[in-house]
Amino acid sequence: MKKKNHHLITGTVILTVLGLGATACGAQGDAAAEELTAPRVAVGYANGVSVLDGETLELIKSFDTEEFTRLNSAGDGRNFLLTTSAGFQVLDAVAPALRQTVFGASAAGHVVPHAGKTALFDDGTGATTLFETAELSKSTDQLPETKTITSPAHHGVSVALDDGSMLTTIGDATARSGVRLVDAQGEETARNTDCPNVHGEGMTGQGRAVFGCEDGALIYADAKFTKLKAPDAYGRMGNAYVSPTSELVIGDYKDDPDAEGTLLDQIVLIDAAKQTSMVVGLPQGAEYTWRGIARGPQDLGYLLGMDGKIHVIDPRSGEITRDFKVIEPWEDPAQWQDPHPSLRIDGNTAYVADPATKSIHAVDLATGEKKSSVQLEHAPNEMALTTK
Repeated sequence: MKKKNHHLITGTVILTVLGLGATACGAQGDAAAEELTAPRVAVGYANGVSVLDGETLELIKSFDTEEFTRLNSAGDGRNFLLTTSAGFQVLDAVAPALRQTVFGASAAGHVVPHAGKTALFDDGTGATTLFETAELSKSTDQLPETKTITSPAHHGVSVALDDGSMLTTIGDATARSGVRLVDAQGEETARNTDCPNVHGEGMTGQGRAVFGCEDGALIYADAKFTKLKAPDAYGRMGNAYVSPTSELVIGDYKDDPDAEGTLLDQIVLIDAAKQTSMVVGLPQGAEYTWRGIARGPQDLGYLLGMDGKIHVIDPRSGEITRDFKVIEPWEDPAQWQDPHPSLRIDGNTAYVADPATKSIHAVDLATGEKKSSVQLEHAPNEMALTTK
């Protein structure tokens, strides 16, 4: 089986709080009072993005974009943030409308909502832009006040913590080595550089942070860092899939740095409370990419395999407890950006994008049955949900 690493995130940080307020031109406007009773689904495709109703999958509106944009939930339950060449552009799911408001960035990267704040990382400059998540919904024509923390340019990620501090990756143009903690004033208070090619983050239910390394994982908890070594000399975890009510983490895992392709056939299970980890191999047909894992009901893991099935995973043992077919089997994408099936979950509903048939399916995770489906004009690529 061919496997290949997907794109890496890494970091270094030289922190300076600038305390800037980023605003767009135009007068203050009142955001619509409408509340979403069901999630909205944003689907990206070549040169465009569509907003769908989360219950019926009815196409509400489509917008022209650049050829390839990333899609992220802003964390406020209303807005998406599109990564474009200009920065992080606001897509209002209620209106819906692709706003002219943009958080400027030279190479817009990761979007991480946590602890009431949303952190935007600019890979081109190393700057992290922080804003109060709820403030984004209060205006349709002006961005909320922001704070900027700088670091050397690298492909990185930052996450705000409950006490006002922030974790952010350590790296520069030549190497990425770990994570450091800065306080509310931007002063570094702790660091760990034992996490080569650091990538991705996940926050557990008790506020423990997990970052992926190419030789294991790094946990931040109780004011200290702990390294979990992989069982292989090269054992890369790139993404942490977490639940807000669990200390058990599922990570993607790769043990061959020279493997081709993007499919993976192992996962790593982390108990952040006990600070233990275990690598588990998956059965044939359950190979997956970084777009194919999510957490859902009962804190279980849900994995969309290349066999077209959703495999339900016990996050403690790695056992697949059941599976159900949603789409036809699919092939390994040549590049991580290429359209291929993806999975997102809201409550008891899984959303599955199938580029081969240009379709989106809403699946009841209790029964495995499709609740609704829609065929789009374009092959879906990125997918995101309005979530808090």
